[in-house]
Amino acid sequence: MNVLKTLGRLTAGLQLHMQRLAINDGRSFNVGGFHRWKVGDATVTKVVELEGEGFGDFLLPDAKRETLNTTSIALSHLGPRGGIKLSVHSFIVEISGKRVLVDTNVGNGKRRKVPIWNKLQTPWLTDLERAGFAPNTIDMVVCTHLHIDHVGWNTTFVDGRWVPTFPRARYLFVRGEYDYWAARQADPARAELFADSIDPVVRAGLVDLIDADAEIAAGLRVTSTPGHTDHHASVLIDSNGVRALITGDFLHHPVQVLHPDWSSSFDTSPATSVSTRLAWFAKLADERILIFGTAFPDPSAGYIVRDGRGFAFEPVESS
Repeated sequence: MNVLKTLGRLTAGLQLHMQRLAINDGRSFNVGGFHRWKVGDATVTKVVELEGEGFGDFLLPDAKRETLNTTSIALSHLGPRGGIKLSVHSFIVEISGKRVLVDTNVGNGKRRKVPIWNKLQTPWLTDLERAGFAPNTIDMVVCTHLHIDHVGWNTTFVDGRWVPTFPRARYLFVRGEYDYWAARQADPARAELFADSIDPVVRAGLVDLIDADAEIAAGLRVTSTPGHTDHHASVLIDSNGVRALITGDFLHHPVQVLHPDWSSSFDTSPATSVSTRLAWFAKLADERILIFGTAFPDPSAGYIVRDGRGFAFEPVESS
């Protein structure tokens, strides 16, 4: 049995290495342009760092190819081998005269245990500028939680040290989320993440610790969506009578709309994440709130609707 486990780990490691070669190759994932949506008077723009099929194999272990009902999933949400496709991207919300960047992905040059994300060198920052968002024009950076694929571009490596990428921005972390992970730096990987992506913006005096339910700008607030982490938050937009929710990682892929009980292997509390999804799916469907999936490949926006006793995802194309 131990031999089989060892072989399984080696096989999984080899698969991740091959996926790194296929995905983490320095290309831009925004060559076709940038997706934008109107939410009332607000505008939401997506800028992609990475996208591929390989992520899902270890992130959503229940979503194996043989278990997927592909007739209920958009083909664009699946990869060429029939597995789920995921995206690592940021959303920029322009609202009430503010430019708010939600989640900062993996980042360049960060040493990470996940092979796909280790020592990335992508043109994401250049793509962000091409989309019209130079770093010094960002007013706020909101991290839905402090996992490695949501904080990486908080900093860039300049003259031998990590410095804030967005020097004019206030970086907003949920207080409970920050305190939880700050107390767990005995883990070398967690300590390294803090050293290269969190501590530099704290030392620069750019961080505001906020409540899990707090208004951060007119028409924009964070709202508690626990389970993936204990203090995970999503971002709620309310502009001119139209509402939308940027999910963060309480929801990773449209397949979880069909299967709310399929939790991420990185959820701190899988049972809580299921409860959060079910409660929010009902609210989103009944109140007709648009969602932006933080890990959804194109189309990344849509509505959750009731479908018999369950729910379904109706994609909405960008404008």
